[in-house]
Formats: sequence, structure tokens, C-alpha cells
Amino acid sequence: MKAVLARSLPPGRVIDLVHDLPPHEVREAAFLLRAMGGGFPAGTVHVAVVDPGVGGHRAPLALACADGSVLIGPDNGVLSLLAEQLGGAKGFRLRPSRLGPRSRVGTTFDGRDVFAPAAALVARGTPPERLGDPVSFERIALPTPRRHRRGARGEIVHADRFGNLVTNIPTEWIPPRTTEVALTIGRTPRARALPRAVSYEELGAGTLGVLGSSFGLVEIAVALGSAARRLRAGPGTRVDLDWGQSRSRQ
Repeated sequence: MKAVLARSLPPGRVIDLVHDLPPHEVREAAFLLRAMGGGFPAGTVHVAVVDPGVGGHRAPLALACADGSVLIGPDNGVLSLLAEQLGGAKGFRLRPSRLGPRSRVGTTFDGRDVFAPAAALVARGTPPERLGDPVSFERIALPTPRRHRRGARGEIVHADRFGNLVTNIPTEWIPPRTTEVALTIGRTPRARALPRAVSYEELGAGTLGVLGSSFGLVEIAVALGSAARRLRAGPGTRVDLDWGQSRSRQ
């Protein structure tokens, strides 16, 4: 993919955002694309390829967003959260025959053969509507956390490469003076009391606790360790937090 882009675009025009995502996890990729892609300027061309349906019936897609950005990737929902954040989008089903003379090689690498050539053309000024035909596109939604008087129920939406577990529960829901929360994870009925900290350093090496993540969501972490490994948890695992009987700073 980088070779295709390098042939068409000047040096410095391509930012390699992330390429170590878990295979096939479309929803987790959509969460990260929205979180990170929203920080780029209007008019940016974003390419996202998490594509378990490559070569099948899913469409190759370009989304022309309200802010002038264009999102390119498979029509499996991976683009939809960022498109919504950027004000909505019009969809176009990419036609490989309109992407230039290079023929598609096989059916397993549309990132190189379809999406990168389309991105290069759009970045050089070709409107996405010239590369395909109007089409509706698949949308996905992230799970919605539930808040109650004593705490909240949600789930893990991202596990990073350090094993930190990011939930969908907003950090601001936890009362600011709270120093401890009770965590129930998965279907295990036993709750465990965890310290609430503001940094990994404050937790201390090897300590399991909760803190506010860079996404503005509650994160479960082990300082200098892996919460995912210790708790045997990952995206989709249910999380219950109870701060109703937690200690508070006085």
C-alpha cells in the first residue's frame, strides 16, 4: 500500500497511523479510527483496511464527508463512526476499472489493489464520485454504557498493545474524589476493589487499577503489566463499576 502511495504522492504526505490492530475486529478498528481520525484537518483522505470480507460481496467504498474529508475502505462499518463524527457522508462504490491501468492481482489484497490507488487519486484532486457510483453504506454502533446511582455498566471496546483495557464508560461519570471502585468483569460474580489513580506511576508497578484514558473513557490497567492478560479480558467483555461504597479523598 505504501509503495502505491509513494508512486503518486510527494514525500511527507502519508501518515502511517496504526497497523497493529487485532485481525478481523471491525468494531474496535472503527472506534480507534473515530478517536484518532477526528484530530486531522478537514479535507484529509483516510484509508482504513480491516477487511475480513475481502474478495467477497462487501463493496469497496469511498465516503465523501461533510467537512471535505474522504474515507476509503471496505463497506463493513469500519468507516461509519468517523463519517458520522465528521458530519455525515455520501457513499460511492469504487469501480476498480476507474482507478488506473494497474490490474487487480488476486482477491486478497484490496488495500494495495483498490483502496491505496483510490486514495492516491482523491489526494491528487479526483472527486470520489468519479471513481464509483452512489451507494448506501453499512453503519455500526458502539455499545452504550448504562449509568446508575452507585456506578455503571459497560464493556471493553479496546485493548491496546500494552494490555490496557479501555471501556466505554466516560471517565467523568466517576465522582472526582473517588479513590477506589469495585470492579466486576465478565460473568464472574466476584467483585474486586481497585484503586482509582490519575497515572500509571501512581498505581505502582504490578498494581491493577482504574484511571482515565486518553479517550476520555475509564481504563483498567496494570502498571508495567497487562490487565488483558491478568483478567483474561478483551473487547466485548462486560464491565461493572461500583463506586457507591468506595473511599473518597477527604
